[in-house]
Amino acid sequence: MSRLALPAPPHPWRDPLLMAGLLLLVIAGLAGLAAATGWQATRDQFLRLGALQVAALLALSALNYLMRALRWHVFGRCAGLPPGLVRDLRHYLGGFLMSVTPGRVGELVRIRWIRRETALTLERSAPLFLMDRAGDLMAMGLLLAGTLALSTSGIAGAAPLALIAVLAALALTRARLLTALLTRLYRVIGLWPRLFGRLRAMTRTLGQFSHSGVLAGAVALGLIGWAAEGYAFHLLLGWMGAETGLWTAMAIFTFATLAGGLTGAPGGLGGAEAAMIALLTLEGVPPETSVAATAVIRVTTLWFAVGIGAMVFPLAEKLSKRNRHAVENR
Repeated sequence: MSRLALPAPPHPWRDPLLMAGLLLLVIAGLAGLAAATGWQATRDQFLRLGALQVAALLALSALNYLMRALRWHVFGRCAGLPPGLVRDLRHYLGGFLMSVTPGRVGELVRIRWIRRETALTLERSAPLFLMDRAGDLMAMGLLLAGTLALSTSGIAGAAPLALIAVLAALALTRARLLTALLTRLYRVIGLWPRLFGRLRAMTRTLGQFSHSGVLAGAVALGLIGWAAEGYAFHLLLGWMGAETGLWTAMAIFTFATLAGGLTGAPGGLGGAEAAMIALLTLEGVPPETSVAATAVIRVTTLWFAVGIGAMVFPLAEKLSKRNRHAVENR
């Protein structure tokens, strides 16, 4: 059994500080836009929302998280994890606390919890991270392509972005392609043979996820989840008085989320907000509405997920340590 451990970050305070700095910049930018359009006008848009409407937005976001957590469970069973739906949900939701790390690499904490509780080797468990990323890219790419086709408005660069997302998802799930790339890279670099050997072993295990029924189910779960958040954005715009069609609203939300992720910033901070406001403005949505809607949807999606992660993370960490001793004493 491989004893390779996931490395601890050399500066554990670096990512939280980076996240806090970016968040402050985003808040400052939104506040500046709100001031430019008039505080009262922006405030009036926030006041259009009641408790029931906010609850509906959070419920649709929760549906997204549940669908993706179930997808994680499906992938985990393919990887050889023992039965444990509650365990897998706990791991996935707890990992949301780390979703605002650069590139979301902090979510690898889920792999650490898996190793502690099941002793599954890193070579078999680490591909779960790739499959989760690929699942999101595939679902969002297909959703963006579909909403663009149904929308009466066009978004410059959206079609290429959808294609890139789908192709990237396909590449991440191709064991032979990734193994060949790693082999070629090692021949160029000529260093760290053990590291590259383990990486190749990880990529070869991607074949365990290749069952067509599993992949189709995973894509369906992702589509339902991300469509729920796109629909929430449509509802929000309607409640704020913006006459934006369903497919256009969903396309804007999906495009902005994907574009924000391409920046590499934690949680797409800055990029997603800028893209969303710009696209809403191009659709003729008043500035005070676009700023307010963007702020609300980001709080009820990204920051709601982080909040859930903050609540579940301590429990997941505690149980993983307790269960680790149980696994070691078998």
